[in-house]
Amino acid sequence: MKTLFKFIGTVLKWFWKALSFTRQLILNILFIAMLVGIYFLFTMEHAAPAKPVEQPERALLVDISGPIVEKQRRVDPYDFATRNLFGQQMQFENVLYDIVEQIRAGAKDDKINGMVLSLSDMSETSLTKLRYIAKAINEFKATGKPVVAIGGHYNQSQYYLASYADEIFMAPDGAVLLRGYGTYNLYFKDLLENLDITTHVFRVGTYKSFVEPYTRTGMSEEAREANSVWLNQLWGAFVDDIATNRNIEVSALSPEADTLIANLKAANGDFAKLAYNMGLVDELMTRQQIRTRLAEVFGSDGEDSFNYVSFYDYAPLNFELPKADQIAVVVASGAIVDGFESEGTIGGDTTAALLRDARLNDAIKAVVLRVDSPGGSAFASEVIRNEVDALKQAGKPVVVSMSSVAASGGYWISSSADRILAQPTTITGSIGIFGILTTFEDVLAKYGVYNDGIGTTPFAGVGVTRALPEEISNIMQLGIENGYQRFIGLVASQRNLSLQDVDQVAQGRVWTGYDAMKRGLVDQMGDFDDAITVAAELAQVTDYSLNWMEEPLTPAQQFIYEFMNQAMVTLGLNETVKLPDAVQQFANHAVTEINNLNNFNDPNGQYALCPNCSYYEN
Repeated sequence: MKTLFKFIGTVLKWFWKALSFTRQLILNILFIAMLVGIYFLFTMEHAAPAKPVEQPERALLVDISGPIVEKQRRVDPYDFATRNLFGQQMQFENVLYDIVEQIRAGAKDDKINGMVLSLSDMSETSLTKLRYIAKAINEFKATGKPVVAIGGHYNQSQYYLASYADEIFMAPDGAVLLRGYGTYNLYFKDLLENLDITTHVFRVGTYKSFVEPYTRTGMSEEAREANSVWLNQLWGAFVDDIATNRNIEVSALSPEADTLIANLKAANGDFAKLAYNMGLVDELMTRQQIRTRLAEVFGSDGEDSFNYVSFYDYAPLNFELPKADQIAVVVASGAIVDGFESEGTIGGDTTAALLRDARLNDAIKAVVLRVDSPGGSAFASEVIRNEVDALKQAGKPVVVSMSSVAASGGYWISSSADRILAQPTTITGSIGIFGILTTFEDVLAKYGVYNDGIGTTPFAGVGVTRALPEEISNIMQLGIENGYQRFIGLVASQRNLSLQDVDQVAQGRVWTGYDAMKRGLVDQMGDFDDAITVAAELAQVTDYSLNWMEEPLTPAQQFIYEFMNQAMVTLGLNETVKLPDAVQQFANHAVTEINNLNNFNDPNGQYALCPNCSYYEN
């Protein structure tokens, strides 16, 4: 035994030394990076001011890289630093509104003579977000400036935006991949049973399918029926838009397998030629040929390319001072969790605080709540909704602008708004509630471990290591049923509908924005721009500016965040190792499931969440 304790002590000693070394290494690198940054700041301050350079006419190169989001994830600066230092670089995110504003600024800029869409690094994106960018591209084209799309290959989100260009060029060995939309899950019922893990499910709603992965081996017929309706509507909108842009038949974009095989045979198995024959692209060109063509259209840079400015480097002079009257924009993006916001989530307390700040700011006359959420904690959703009610009581109109998804808890926080706007392709509804609890008593018993004791109430000792008593199960189900009645009662009172009407469109069923409007869940169709206009009308203001409400970082956090972002590039510490695509896809599924479990922090164990609302990453 003495030898064992000595061994454990040695291991702990070396572990502590390794931990101390790692901590000192991180601090030393941060210190060195800080010195380098101070040096650059000092030399820049004392450098002679550069003479302004007259910019030639050039194209705006829209080279979006990475995902498109409503709001950049809030990441702890220390976590940001350590991830980068150990080769786990944070993925850059593009804010939807920033993309649209850059394109609109380019349309008004006389020095911008056209646009080039180079989207090969853009991630798959929801149709609702794509349509908002497409609106800006159409506004750009309306000025008479040409728009050209270039690429080696196009996934379906990339091709959707490319279809709005005047011309589409693709590599002779490229392809256009239109996979369609779908919603797929991993199902764990047999795995949990094989591991002797007991899953207790409490739910209300015929279509509330979140718990199915834990209780079934495949999708239920009810879920399959409901999902097929909105998926087909979204895919129909997608192909309709492209068919209109390219002046081709809708059927050509969703061919039967036999037709596709016949067309591919006619093209001798050449996917690029197939895309050309179908009218999806205008010309097949090598990169050298594309550069030559673009130089002819937009002017040559004298170095085998064309005059352009990257979307990320373009800095139009459009600064405006805040107006006396303001419309606040509060973005609620991600899963809704109790407490404060963490990476990629909507913190009930965080969002409520932003709404409260808007209520207490006299300059703010109205609020647009931009919702892009599949829901989450029912308790946190109610915390946010209470602040929406408080804004209305203070005489400040609240307009909800639904983005890609505003379902379940996302609809809960929207329901009290003075006006709800959605896009036809928004996913909303999913009005239902559930609870889930896993216990491990059978696993432990298998290895001779048991839990026993005595308590003063039936709740004493309830946990994951004991079987769930039947009376506790009944109590939890009653709580879920009460939560569902609260949910539909809330919707009925706020939307001026009968309880019976709400129950018919609830039951956890998912609707498109267009169908939700027909059923009284949404007031009108409209995008973010329309929501701002409605908010201004309700507040009766004409001269106003937007106030994007955000939780500020502390000065120290802001310094570390910005400094490390620059230092990683300066010191060459931003290299990462990319996993193979096949491994990455599986890892993404696993991470999604883990994140779902991590977000289960509702104090009452009640959740309003729509997991099947993701349809474009499958």
